Amino acid sequence: MPPPVSPTQSGGLSSEEARERLRRFGPNRLPEPARKRAGALLLEVLREPMFLLLVLAAALYVVLGDAAEGALLGLFAALSVGLVVVQEVRSERALEALRAMAAPVARVRRDGRVQAIPAADLVPGDWILVGEGERIPADAVLREGSALRVDESLLTGESVPVAKQVAPMGVADPGLPGGEGGAGVFAGTLVVSGHGLAEVVCTGLGTQAGRIGASLAGIVVEKTLLQQSMGRLVRVLGLMAGVVSVAVFVLYGLRRGEWMEGALSGIAVAMALLPEEFPMAFAVFMAFGAWRLAQMRILARRPAVIETLGAASVLCVDKTGTLTENRMRVRALLSPEGEAWIDASTREVPEHVHRLLEHAVLASRPDAVDPMDRAVRHAGDATLADTEHLHADWPLARQYGLSAALLAYSQAWVRDEGGIIVATKGAPETIAGLCGLDAAATSAMLADVARLAAGGLRVLAVAHAGPFESAPDDPRSVAFIFDGLVGFQDPLRPSAPQAIAEARSAGIRVVMITGDFPGTALAIAAQAGIETAAGALSGTELAALDDPALDAAVARVSVFARIRPEQKLRLVEAFKRRGEVVAMTGDGVNDAPALKAAHIGLAMARSGTDVAREAAAISLLEDDIGHIVDGVRMGRRIFDNLRKVLLYIVAIHVPIAGLALLPVLLGWSPLLLPMHVVLIQMVVDPICAIAFESEPGERDLMARPPRLAAEPLLGVPQLLLGAVQGLLLLAGVIGLHIGAVAKGVAEDEARTLAFIALTAGNFALVRINGARGAALPRLFEAGHRAYWIVMAVAGAIVATCVLWPTAAALFGFAAPGMPATLVALGVGLGAAALFEPLKGWPPMRRALGG
Repeated sequence: MPPPVSPTQSGGLSSEEARERLRRFGPNRLPEPARKRAGALLLEVLREPMFLLLVLAAALYVVLGDAAEGALLGLFAALSVGLVVVQEVRSERALEALRAMAAPVARVRRDGRVQAIPAADLVPGDWILVGEGERIPADAVLREGSALRVDESLLTGESVPVAKQVAPMGVADPGLPGGEGGAGVFAGTLVVSGHGLAEVVCTGLGTQAGRIGASLAGIVVEKTLLQQSMGRLVRVLGLMAGVVSVAVFVLYGLRRGEWMEGALSGIAVAMALLPEEFPMAFAVFMAFGAWRLAQMRILARRPAVIETLGAASVLCVDKTGTLTENRMRVRALLSPEGEAWIDASTREVPEHVHRLLEHAVLASRPDAVDPMDRAVRHAGDATLADTEHLHADWPLARQYGLSAALLAYSQAWVRDEGGIIVATKGAPETIAGLCGLDAAATSAMLADVARLAAGGLRVLAVAHAGPFESAPDDPRSVAFIFDGLVGFQDPLRPSAPQAIAEARSAGIRVVMITGDFPGTALAIAAQAGIETAAGALSGTELAALDDPALDAAVARVSVFARIRPEQKLRLVEAFKRRGEVVAMTGDGVNDAPALKAAHIGLAMARSGTDVAREAAAISLLEDDIGHIVDGVRMGRRIFDNLRKVLLYIVAIHVPIAGLALLPVLLGWSPLLLPMHVVLIQMVVDPICAIAFESEPGERDLMARPPRLAAEPLLGVPQLLLGAVQGLLLLAGVIGLHIGAVAKGVAEDEARTLAFIALTAGNFALVRINGARGAALPRLFEAGHRAYWIVMAVAGAIVATCVLWPTAAALFGFAAPGMPATLVALGVGLGAAALFEPLKGWPPMRRALGG
């Protein structure tokens, strides 16, 4: 905040003084975000092991002299890197969206007159005029005002406008957003009623919105769990490939003295060992996952985070706009004669609350912006239609605004039959005073207020006076008759309880973080099914806790109320310190820092702000918390199937590497040439990966607890599992090749038989790894159509390479006879199928995730 500004005269600053302050304090806007240069951004992306792997593989092909293959891999690398660079650029837009929210023009007093100037030119000490429907252009303190009410939901998350009171001259601290009766008005918030004159005290980064912008700029988006796991895996496999490649080079050179041939053989072995398919499979799964989520009306701005959603262990939800509809409705009507509870479907109310609702409507402004006024009028139109209690044709005689001295809003109306009636609604204590209720009646009324508030309702009292010959000058000068209480509720979304129940059954803890009052928060949490036994932790209580104490608090408390924006961020960090995988939902500016800091930020796109959408990794195109559970299910399915496909890739690389390495060690003619490796790794394997992507989710997908954050995508158990599968297939293919050579089969034909057996085993591994349980008995079950299509396509490609003379010559193939082909197919399928019975062995089952 800038230093306190001395009070100015009512004429405002002079133009000269304003220019001097603009130089001193700077413009009233957020600074341009520091843009990363394209080269620096590209280098940053290329440090990722997955993309380095693609580039390295392309370079290896070029070294081998296979320019076409190198160009193909280079194209894959360029596309993958380009997509990530584009996504990085998009993630920088959050600050731009926040800056765009600022009011473009402000009405200001300068040089003794009212002027319209760019909001960016405002300075501390300026006097600004604000009115209904306008956005506040800077943080300011109210000096003059009439019935000013401001919607601060963009900063607090709460949809109910708050009344503002005039501050004495000399007071320069606007305080914090939220709460009735404050004197501060804040940049970006919306005036819903009244008008005022305010003195600017903070501009630019000094405003509440500016501090959120600074917070966003300081948050570094973490790599997803999957990206971290893939990075570690690729580094390990890359190191292993490098060691084996050097060993082959040295061994070949020492044994044969042919160092150049040894270098080429070492590079060929490295090509066989390097799993180029990993980044490609990852890209395929993320692209298809984003597409599938889009069908559910969920937009993944950072597709890599989709899988992380499946690992979420804590879901932090905002109350307003996430659990609730962010729309006030009348829920309860309590008159002295009885009460009535209504909802959106109610079309009639009992006679004993007709007068209460009639006068509540008369105390509400026509065409109001205030959500409570709109709720009352909607309830009146819905339930009092065709009765004598609606008076659309009555002329409005006078309005009496809300003030610090009288926390009630009143309107005087001219009746058809003559005379003026005054209707008022406001704080229950204020209305009790206007009505002259005695102590017993006031106590009974306040007990009803407490009962409604305990149920999460906001309560206003209603009264009327008259008829009079003319409108009174001051509502306090007449005696009012008490009509009763009106309870307002921001309704719970119908899908919220079921969604939270499903999340909890999946082992996900749901917590509420809101700016609302503890009583309201606990009531809504209980309705939604969130744990409330530990009560609510308020923002004031949270501020008094150090980090260790806060870590202990978040372990037991699930409702956090009266929370400020920076505290939401602190709560997310506390959960992360406890090892939780945090998903955070929100829709307001106040949610943006926490959305960006969470492992998974989920913005409500329809009702949310641009800032929230840009800060979050995922946006719900329909504001329905139930879609989050669909996203969790999809994330878990993606992780399962991605683990299966990577296990398959590891398994198939063992025979590929073995068929490239063993001939070198044993002095045979080469079995796999570089073109064969290209065919398998760049054509057959990626096509097979599509079959894994479309694999249905396991039956217990949403009955398991979330996986541990530290659990790798492929750990030692999975690598050993893949090695076992690959060794079985390698043994079968090598045995077939040895048998063919022993029977005098020509070299090209023996290579072809080995390749056919390898391809058949490849196809079998896809199906066997596609299910944690027994796969072969369920081979023809519904849901595996993609597998058969993929196998047909891949099989046709291999058949073309064997039977088409031009392709056969390129690959060094010779078409074998049908009997030999059937034997090769049987060997490949049988060798891979040997693993199927091993799935029931407990260590195997655990490695598969069962």
